[in-house]
Amino acid sequence: MTGGEALVKSLVNEGVDVVFGVPGIQIYGIIAALRDEPGIRMITTRHEQATTYMADGYARVSGRPGVALVVPGAGLYNAAPGLTNAYARSSPVLLIAGQIPRGAIGKNNGAVHEVLDQAGAVRSVTKWQRMALRPRDVPDAVFEAFRQMRTGRPRPVLIEMPPEAGVEREEVRLRNPARTSRIVPSAQDLREAADVITASRTPLIFAGGGVARSDAEGALVELAETTNIPVVTSSGGKGAIPDSHPLSYGSCFSPRGERQEMNQLFDVMASADVVIGIGTRFSLGNPAGESSTLVNINIDDSELTKVQSNTIPLHGDARATIEALLPFLIEAGAGERPSPAEAVAAARSLIAYYDIRLKEPQYAVLEAMQNGIPEEAFVVWDVTQFGFYARTHYQVNRPKTYIDSGYSYNLGYAFPTALGAKIANPRRSVVCVTGDGGFMFNSSELCTAVRYGINVVVVVCRDDSYGNVARDLDESFGGAYGTDLHNPDFVKFARSFGVVAMRADDPLDLEALIPLALDHDAPVVIDVPLGDMPIPRAPQTAFVYKLPWTQPQEGLIET
Repeated sequence: MTGGEALVKSLVNEGVDVVFGVPGIQIYGIIAALRDEPGIRMITTRHEQATTYMADGYARVSGRPGVALVVPGAGLYNAAPGLTNAYARSSPVLLIAGQIPRGAIGKNNGAVHEVLDQAGAVRSVTKWQRMALRPRDVPDAVFEAFRQMRTGRPRPVLIEMPPEAGVEREEVRLRNPARTSRIVPSAQDLREAADVITASRTPLIFAGGGVARSDAEGALVELAETTNIPVVTSSGGKGAIPDSHPLSYGSCFSPRGERQEMNQLFDVMASADVVIGIGTRFSLGNPAGESSTLVNINIDDSELTKVQSNTIPLHGDARATIEALLPFLIEAGAGERPSPAEAVAAARSLIAYYDIRLKEPQYAVLEAMQNGIPEEAFVVWDVTQFGFYARTHYQVNRPKTYIDSGYSYNLGYAFPTALGAKIANPRRSVVCVTGDGGFMFNSSELCTAVRYGINVVVVVCRDDSYGNVARDLDESFGGAYGTDLHNPDFVKFARSFGVVAMRADDPLDLEALIPLALDHDAPVVIDVPLGDMPIPRAPQTAFVYKLPWTQPQEGLIET
């Protein structure tokens, strides 16, 4: 068979049913094979950037790897932002990129789409890479790509193919998917952790995005309920335990933000004598620090002892490790701990009290969204003011329904990512919340939504500005510059694509408009005009948060 056929049949064997791509030269052999394969459909995007974003959205909702296909050179560079996003959120995305002809690779002779060391351009945001130079190389490359995505920490991978490999024909041996098993720490390590947890006075669970990647949400709830240990989630861990659960404090975005309630969660974490980290990098550190013991469960062994020295490392898959740890905890008597639900409820009431006192517009609008969006809907938040506030204040009660960009902070990623999420689960509602700046990054994908019937609701919060940047420049640098935007009439713009469009007279109208939009069997854009929104600050507090990039680091420049 041809290399293109070998690739497509290998993808089918791995359970792939959709590929997000842009057809072009150097991948014609692959495109022809996709055309002739009934088991896979190709979603053609209007820009390569959307291919990897859609693959990421597909992966996060389905739990299966998402696959993107682009030409080499500019195609790979255009697709790179989606890799950075997937890398930040540990999402399994396979990017298949064309290459220039075999004999020209590395020669720097000016071949079409040539980039010297193309793979090097995305090496820092991929877990694994391989070039398949001929058809018989393809099955092994696909086998290993999927094994890499299904074992250890899931992250993007890259396969490159020169054009000849896609059309040349030779004997090819296809492979079955790799058998993978979940890693579990030793019984000795689990028993040690169980004894430390049981002896603790104020233990706390800090759950991250690895819980969702491992499908460990149910195991996490069982752990909390069995041991009566309360849970704080990172922003990536939102949905790991329902926010409404009596043992859930909610999500802690930053250790010392400008909000009083963030200080409240910080203090909760800082007072813990044992912190059980599950599938989290502790990118902002462990507030309890060396005064606590960190029981760190992570599939990535490079993260286990990076946080603090006083650590009991448990190298393992989140779900399998929790399930293996529970019997040791019960045996050690951890189930006899009194419930902290009353203290958790008090802390949550205090957070709500500060929200009520603030009376800031962000939270009224966020509440309107919360009331209008079904609990089971997937919500994809762009890098907007509402996206930031949703990390701490949007209530998530269903697993994997909260999707954000993680530390990569990719402006404009949300709309194509939402399209991929909807393709992964077409029966569930998908809502994208974006700003006018971010929406226009990939607004051409309205064509894709209409063509393939991807019925996503897009809430465009319009302030005719890169609002977050304008606010920071105003507050810290004496005035905004270059942040004003000229926008189309979003209602007319959306309708020109054949999309249903609405406009809110008031942002609070979203409570009624979102359900109306979801009732349409079509993609919908809701234009929401907004005014200026200052950073919310807790009343009567002297603390003012300063962004670290608005002032020189102490000691950076010697005088």
